[in-house]
Amino acid sequence: MNPFRIIFRKRRVMRRIRRVRRKSASGRRDFMENKERARMLVHERVEYWRNIYNIPIRKIAIRNQITRWGSCSKNGNLNFNYRIIHLPANLADYLIVHELCHLIEFNHSKAFWGHVGRTISDYRKLRAELKKIKFK
Repeated sequence: MNPFRIIFRKRRVMRRIRRVRRKSASGRRDFMENKERARMLVHERVEYWRNIYNIPIRKIAIRNQITRWGSCSKNGNLNFNYRIIHLPANLADYLIVHELCHLIEFNHSKAFWGHVGRTISDYRKLRAELKKIKFK
C-alpha cells in the first residue's frame, strides 16, 4: 500500500478521534450508564457462541472505544464497545462471532470467513450494515 495513503488514513482517524473527544463529557456519562448492560449482553451471547465454537476465552472487557466495535488478543481476551447494546440483535451476534473467530484465525483469511460463515451465513450483508453505522 502507498505510504502516503496510510498517512492520510491515519490523519482522518485522528481528526475523528479529536472530534469525538470534544463531545466526550456526555459520551463518558453514557458509557458509565450503559457499561453493565453491555457487559451482561456480551457475556450472555459470548457464552452461547463459545459453546458452539468450543473456544476458550480468558477475559471479556467492555470499553468506550472510539473507532472499533470490538477487538481481541492472541491471549484469548475479547474487547467490545459498550455501544453494542444499541445494535440490533443480529448485528451484535455477528460482531461477537467475528471476534470469537479471530481466536481461531487471527486474520481475515478465507479460513477465517469460513468459520464466521459456518454460523452466520449472511455475514457479508451484516458486515456492510455495521460499517454504515457511525459512532456518536
